[in-house]
Amino acid sequence: MLLVETADTTTLSYWMNWRVLLCTIWVLTPMIVAAFIIWKYEGPKHPKSEREETEQDIDRFFSVEKAWRPCLEEIHPCWLLAFRIISFCFLLATLIGEVVIHGGGMFFYYTQWTFTLVTIYFGFGSLLSIYGCYQYDKMSGVTDSEQGSYMPLLYGDGINKSRMRKTLGSPEENSLLQTEAIWSHLFQVIFQINAGAVMLTDCIYWFIIFPFLTIKDYNMSFMTVNMHTLNAVLLLCDTALNCLPFPWFRIAYFVLWTGIFVIFQWIIHACVSIWWPYPFLDLSSPFAPLWYLAVALMHIPCYAIFALVVEIKHNLLSKWFPQSYQCLR
Repeated sequence: MLLVETADTTTLSYWMNWRVLLCTIWVLTPMIVAAFIIWKYEGPKHPKSEREETEQDIDRFFSVEKAWRPCLEEIHPCWLLAFRIISFCFLLATLIGEVVIHGGGMFFYYTQWTFTLVTIYFGFGSLLSIYGCYQYDKMSGVTDSEQGSYMPLLYGDGINKSRMRKTLGSPEENSLLQTEAIWSHLFQVIFQINAGAVMLTDCIYWFIIFPFLTIKDYNMSFMTVNMHTLNAVLLLCDTALNCLPFPWFRIAYFVLWTGIFVIFQWIIHACVSIWWPYPFLDLSSPFAPLWYLAVALMHIPCYAIFALVVEIKHNLLSKWFPQSYQCLR
């Protein structure tokens, strides 16, 4: 890793200047806009009628199944479960190896923050897939009338929604469904944070740090390469298999994730004068505002790359498997 010595970051003069002011604007403004977007799209909703409440419950049901359903009907959920468990074990072993080699100080880096979140994603996804496999087996052996509130996911099927309106009604069912929907929603949010953060992490490392900022005797170890490639490869493979939506507004969570990391670094450096984990975070540089602005703007193409991958997946699989493709556009 790059250890860059800088000026004393605990002095008042380090923070009271025009560079820090501009960098603060570049960090806080996107975070405020992101918080507003999240409130607008995912804030508390107040249905006006019983019918609207029922429609919300139906949407929750279909949202829950997206967390563990593969994108094609021919693929059994157990295959997605197996992939997530293997990925989780591989990522966790890599993370433990990094902690053993470098200690807890490794979490000073954005790379390790993101890698840990990807590991959490696959661990969380494994649990949801286990639950989904149980529900899938429960559904497969019974008729619609015996399935209660659970029935196969057929996107765009008006008959299913009609039946759902009849089955969703008891307080117990709605309470359970709301709990499941909360966990499923959290899982989707983690997925989309990872999508942007993985692209940002790997792009910055391979296109900025590695070619231009390597120091003398820099050791390109297997673990270093692993940390900057494994996360993207496994997440892209999961994306190819899963049925999760990818709405653009959730870039807001990605922006907040990075903003929290930057503020975390500022707080630490304001208290202790230590090296910056990434040279472009150093606020003493006259180019700091340009670096901060560039990294902020990089969030858009990094998120767009992953969104493009998802769109290509939709286009190809919906054409190749029109009868069995289960993902909503």
